[in-house]
Amino acid sequence: MKVIGLVTIIAASAGTYLMMKPKDVVNYGFSIVRKIPHDRDAFTQGLVYHDGFFYESTGGYGTSSIRKVHALTGVVYQAWDLDAKLFGEGLALVNDKLVQLTWRSRRGFIYSIDDFKLEREFAVNSEGWGLATNGQDLYLSDGSEFIYVLDPETFTNRKTLTVKDSVGVVKNLNELEFIDGKLWANVWRKNEIVVINSSTGRVEGRVNLDGLRSREDSYGGEDVLNGIAFDASENRLYVTGKKWSFIYEIKLNKVDS
Repeated sequence: MKVIGLVTIIAASAGTYLMMKPKDVVNYGFSIVRKIPHDRDAFTQGLVYHDGFFYESTGGYGTSSIRKVHALTGVVYQAWDLDAKLFGEGLALVNDKLVQLTWRSRRGFIYSIDDFKLEREFAVNSEGWGLATNGQDLYLSDGSEFIYVLDPETFTNRKTLTVKDSVGVVKNLNELEFIDGKLWANVWRKNEIVVINSSTGRVEGRVNLDGLRSREDSYGGEDVLNGIAFDASENRLYVTGKKWSFIYEIKLNKVDS
């Protein structure tokens, strides 16, 4: 179902109204398929699914890590702690290497997926928030309306996208995931994911996740939605949040705006 709306813009100088029809945006609701236990101490900043496991980057000074988590039980099989001076952020899987951002230190790290051995460090030219790959490029968010398209070998910026909807720029873009060729992004401090055209930056969809979080996941502070993972082989979508008790497998349904 396509959803077409109207936006009214007031032209103050002329005292008239101009009616504009925005591009189609698909709106989604959700249903919960299952709930997977999740470590309440994990301040989730990045989430990736691969071969029956989640790979997770957690944040916080003194609590940042990368983890291998069983996708059925939530059991942490393997972990590597970052230096206490570093704040872990986004995570992506590139050619069996885990690529992890940090927040304000402008440093990133590459690990072997097998043993979490640190193989390389690289420079980040902005704050690190979210990270995802389409298999050719890395896409990095920094909490603004911008998405930086990076070379996965040199980490130089190939292109900068400005994410916009029919009203204007969409800011506070956080954790990222590629699904069916589109870039999905958590919007910080909102129960919302935006679906972005990865070539133009145009918002093409919105996922409303109001009501997803259980009462056990509410503790105040930064207990916000943050974490998207996709199992492409089984078409399974997973979401979670910072210090949430569960990772949720969900199914989406198109709804009217």
